[in-house]
Order: sequence, then structure tokens, then C-alpha cells
Amino acid sequence: MDPVVIAAAFALGLVVSRLGLPPMIGFLGCGFVLHAIGFEPSIAMEEIADLGVTLLLFSIGLKLNIKSLLKAEVWGTASLHMGITIGFFTVVLLLLGLLKISLFASLSWSSALLLSFALSFSSTVFAVKVLEDKGEMQSLYGRVAIGILVMQDIFAVVFLTFSTGKIPSVWAICLLGLPLLRPVMYRLLDRAGHGEMLILYGLMMALLLGAGLFELVGLKPDLGALIIGILLANHPKSGELAKSLFSFKELFLVAFFLNIGLQALPTWESVAIAVALCIVLVVKVALYFGLLSFFRLRARTSTLSALSLANYSEFGLIVGAIGVSNGWLDAEWLVIIAIALSLSMALASPLNIHASRLYRANKPRLHKYQRQQLLSYDSNIELSGERCIIFGMGRIGTGVYDEMHKRFGDDVLGIETDIERVNSHVAEDRKVIQGDATDSDFWEKLSSEGIELVYLAMPNHHGNLFAAQQFQRRQFSGQVAAIVQYSDEGEELKSLGVNAVFNLYEEAGAGFADHVSAQLVTDHNPSKTQRDTA
Repeated sequence: MDPVVIAAAFALGLVVSRLGLPPMIGFLGCGFVLHAIGFEPSIAMEEIADLGVTLLLFSIGLKLNIKSLLKAEVWGTASLHMGITIGFFTVVLLLLGLLKISLFASLSWSSALLLSFALSFSSTVFAVKVLEDKGEMQSLYGRVAIGILVMQDIFAVVFLTFSTGKIPSVWAICLLGLPLLRPVMYRLLDRAGHGEMLILYGLMMALLLGAGLFELVGLKPDLGALIIGILLANHPKSGELAKSLFSFKELFLVAFFLNIGLQALPTWESVAIAVALCIVLVVKVALYFGLLSFFRLRARTSTLSALSLANYSEFGLIVGAIGVSNGWLDAEWLVIIAIALSLSMALASPLNIHASRLYRANKPRLHKYQRQQLLSYDSNIELSGERCIIFGMGRIGTGVYDEMHKRFGDDVLGIETDIERVNSHVAEDRKVIQGDATDSDFWEKLSSEGIELVYLAMPNHHGNLFAAQQFQRRQFSGQVAAIVQYSDEGEELKSLGVNAVFNLYEEAGAGFADHVSAQLVTDHNPSKTQRDTA
């Protein structure tokens, strides 16, 4: 990319981020500004933008459990929401056309249907960024929202595949055999190591085996990247692989947002229509909340999931671009969708930052729509009789549990958000239940009576911080310990009453030195070992 473009993107991204908004809004605005002064999207930028979307879908696949898409609250909500939204927008657009209002007058029923389809999506890029920034990708509401978005992405990819007018090659049927390659893919991932070879492996899987192979047989490349990511999702190194590609994905997506803004210059009329579309977002959010509640999710889960989806999507732009290129839509509608996308993200960002606070403020009204019988994994949890509780049952939490079990016996309880990890621990005879420590309702049902020791071993600081705040609010009299990665995180937790913090980076060095020193002493003094044993 041109150095001027990079500098402008950095400047506007920095300004927007200082306002508490996602930098992507600055990148979109930068694209509009650059277009106004004469910049045009280059082929190189379009190719980089495509790479960003491909790596995004590959990363989503790496973190996706395919079983989650088979849940009724995911596929049912995604399908019903899209159908109802398309019907709603189509009727409204055609009515405005009958009234001879502005651009709506030129819409046929087919173009209104296509435009409604484009407006029915929510942004995968935005939701993933917001959830990652909040450290809540693995929260229940985050997993539900991502599942819905993946279903929408699949609908979009199917549309894009057939809208091109290209019939997939007969060889596309061979892609059904891709799961047979999983053992080879796993073995290569095992041998890729942890450095640049791991990054190259990820790029090869996403761009060659995924995007390249699918494009070769006439299917959408992004669909291939998503499927290859899903095939690798169960490998122990899938999380590490996703982290290794994170910077590349983020950098390439800058080009994606710049490219959107460079498409055209907005007019006052297009801005007015885009603002009206953002007002209509209230209907989309209410529909998400209603459907998720219908599928027996709690009011909090439904609210936070709906707010994560309170925007328009980059896939809507892609659908609109196809409509313009095929003569189904006026080119100005593409600009309108781009503006509506930018505005919706600007509005949705503060809503998501303060989502928990908004829920608590409106809790009585929202609970009126909550079903009496909830899904088992989203039901309230009541605890009693435990003396030691560990939040977060990853590798660190598991180690803590096993050590504390020697001291407290069966009075130790682990709490974990990931249901599969919970089932794995239960199979190994550990006392672990599913619970979301970032859920304010969870804390209302938690009785701290009799609890002597709490370990906060969740992988993100946000979760540990929120849990510490809850214990401070309840004036918890027991001891609280937490893991941190940075010294400032430790100070923040101690200010909330946490008694002890364990810095993973600092303590790992000290632990390593102690362990090796003890081992070296033993190796060089075998007689001492024999005396100690005697």
C-alpha cells in the first residue's frame, strides 16, 4: 500500500481509538477521505483485503466447534432472523417505492429482495473484534453470537457461489473427502513447531488448501478457508495457530476497511438513508433478543448476544457489489450500505462496551421475556458447601485443583465456561461445573458462606477483574488469589482486595530456576539423595 495511505489510516485509527471506538471505524472514514481527494482502490489493496477476510474466516474456523452450529438456538435463530428480516425490509422498501420516495422509487421487487438480503447480515469482523478486545470470545453469549454469524456467513457464501452464475466443477464433489486428510494435516501441524514454520503452515492451509482448492473447483475461496479451519479446530495447537496469524489478519483487514471507504463518495441523500437504516437496527436487535429468548436462553445471554449483532455487515457490501455489477442495484446503494455499516459500528461499539451495565439497568423489563424453563447449560447455578473454588479450569486451573484436592478433598469445585472442558474434567473425576464468571446473574446465585479460598485462573484479565469486583462488592471474608500476565494487572486486582497474585511471566522464570537447581543438585549428589530417602 501507498505510504500516505498507511499514515492516514494510522492517524484516523489512532484518533478513533482514543474516543473509545474500534479503529476499524477510523479506517472506513480514512477510505472516504482518501476517495474525496482522488485516491482510487488499487488491485493490490483489493487482494490484501481479500486475504484479510480469508484469514478471518480461517481463524473463526480454528475456534469453532461444529457441534455448536447444530444447536437450535444457533441455526434456528440465524435462519428465522434472516427470513423475518428479509421479509420486513422488502415490504418497507417496496412501500417507500410506491410513495415515490428518492432512490426507493427505482427498486423492483427483485432488487428490494436483494437489498434486504444484504441488510439482514451482522458483521463477523466487528463482533469478533469486540469479543476479542473484551476477552469474551469463549463466553456463552460470545459463542452463541459467533455461531449465528458463521451460519450467516455460510448463507452468504452459498449466495455468492450461485450469484456468479458459475456452476461448480464436477470435481467439487471430491471436497467431501477433505476430512480424510485430517490425520495428515494434524501430523504436519505437530511438526510445524512454534515459530515461522507455524505461521507458514497456517497460511498454506488457509490460502492453498482452503481458498485455492475451493476456487479451483468453482467454489468461494472464503468457504474453503472456513472449512479447513474447522477441520483443524480440535487439534491442541489450533489456539496457538490462530494467535500466530493474528497480526497478519489484523493488518490485512485494515486494507479491507480502507477499500470499502474508497468505493465512492457519499451524498447527503445517501447519508440520510443510511441514518434511517441505523434507526431500523432497533428492530433487528429486538428480533435477535426475542428469538434467543424463545429458544430458552436467559435474558442476559440474549441481550448481550443481540447487542453483539447490532450492526450491518461487510458481507452486505459484498452482496451489494454483486448486485451493482450485475445491474440489479443502483451504484449509490453500495455507498449507502457502506455508510450504514460504518455508522452502525460506531453506534454498536459503546453499546457493547457498556452491555453488562445496560443489562443490569433494564434487568426487570428484560426478565419479563425470559422463559421459565431455560436450557440446562444456561440455567442459574447455586453453590453450597465448597471450601475452595477455582474459576477457569485450563492447564493452570487444573494444576491448582489437583493440588488443592489433596488439602480440601471433595470440598474443591472448579468452574469453567467451556462445556466440553467441563465434561472432560468430570470424566477424570474432578468436581467441575459450567458457569460464566462474567455473568452478573451467576453471582446473584453464588453463596460465599463457608468458602475459604478462591483462585481466579481464567485466561483473560477481564474475567478475573470482574470476579474480583464481585467478591469485593460482597465483602468476601476469605482469601482470593489470581493469575496475571503484567504487573499493572496485579496492582489493579490488589486494589480490589485480591490477597495474592501470581505473575505468569515473572514467576515462571523463578520456578524454572528453582526446579532446575534442585534437579542439578540431586544429579550431582546421589549420596545425598540416598541419605534423604533413608
